[in-house]
Amino acid sequence: MTEKIQCEVFIACSADGFIARTDGDVAWLDNPGYALEGEDFGYYALMDRVDALVMGRNTYDVVRGLGVAWPYGDKAVRVLTHRDIDIPADLAGRVTAMSGTPDEIVEQLAQSGFQRVYIDGGAVIQDFLRAGLISRMIITTIPVLLGSGIRLFGAVEQDVHLKPVAVQHWPNGFVQTEWGFV
Repeated sequence: MTEKIQCEVFIACSADGFIARTDGDVAWLDNPGYALEGEDFGYYALMDRVDALVMGRNTYDVVRGLGVAWPYGDKAVRVLTHRDIDIPADLAGRVTAMSGTPDEIVEQLAQSGFQRVYIDGGAVIQDFLRAGLISRMIITTIPVLLGSGIRLFGAVEQDVHLKPVAVQHWPNGFVQTEWGFV
């Protein structure tokens, strides 16, 4: 078996643990009060250290529907899906559809030479976490209560023990926690 790659999570959630509204809407993140001039909250450092991204189909569709430039530059993006996927010509070669178990995905990525991968999307994060494949999580808690929506974490078969690695906060109320695993 190929050596396992490092899988990292970098995601924002509401103070009550939701990553999106029930319909997948993430417009609540686009609050002008959250912006801090020149601050990226660690996103560019993440993008500098990862080789590729793995995201779920729903996350891909949300990102494509935001009406902004593709935020991942030339990074390889693997979209996990069992359905047909529309990959526009300008993303061809960078975006590829994949399917399989988290272990199979990691094996394929490792065989392709990837070493560090950014895992994104609620269901994908949950699947990789249950498979024990996440090595680092950076979660930014946004100071808002949504009351309902898509949870960052779902059911786990056993306790997942975490160790805090770093905590940072900003004047806009964001609190970012980096977690490792025991």
